[in-house]
Amino acid sequence: MPRRRRVFPPGLPVHVVQRGNNRQVCFADEADLKAYAHWLREAADKYSVAIHAWVFMTNHVHLLMTPSSATGISMCMQYLGRHYVRRFNYRYRRTGTLFEGRFRSGIVQGNGQSKGQSRDSDPDPGQLLNCQRYIELNPVRAGTVSDPADYTWSSYHAHGFGKSVGLWSPHPEYLALGDTPGRRGAVYREFFQAQLAESLIEDIRNALNQGLVLGTARFKAEVEELTGQPQHPRKRGPSSRN
Repeated sequence: MPRRRRVFPPGLPVHVVQRGNNRQVCFADEADLKAYAHWLREAADKYSVAIHAWVFMTNHVHLLMTPSSATGISMCMQYLGRHYVRRFNYRYRRTGTLFEGRFRSGIVQGNGQSKGQSRDSDPDPGQLLNCQRYIELNPVRAGTVSDPADYTWSSYHAHGFGKSVGLWSPHPEYLALGDTPGRRGAVYREFFQAQLAESLIEDIRNALNQGLVLGTARFKAEVEELTGQPQHPRKRGPSSRN
């Protein structure tokens, strides 16, 4: 079955996963993580892509990002992969590919991104923040830490405690949580007191693995009309855990 064509309309957030080829290690130490963060920030600046949330795991990366152009995300990921892989291969005296050939992605609905809807009227207003929470809880699900605050390489410290990070472009959805950094952080940390529902985790994974929109039926229909890409799931294969 042919792969779904990827389309990234400007201004719409996208959940991206870049995974090591055959789940191999992509980051062997702190120096590797710092290098990846450096190239990610440089690529985001170069191609005008806003990075809202992230987590860097040993063999994969989750990103929530919004492009300002239709090619921004693809160019950003190509630039990042090219520069980081070159460094990684040189450092560890290896050759060949490091990441899977095709990163996974899916558009995520933010509040007010469906025509005629406001924050109060949106039937599911938390999709984007739920996606951020899914990303930042990745180390907890993996058993690496028990509290997302204990994991260094994620955006949780920026969202939950207002830590200044050059890579970070807070999404308006997050900024709407409060009128000061302290209030936003408090609301955001409270958001993590409840567990993610298994049904929500499954929705996020299915959207990501199949390149579908994470959002309401109305928003999915609008994206389908905008991009010409069907937003109904294909026949399901083996589930992929992210």
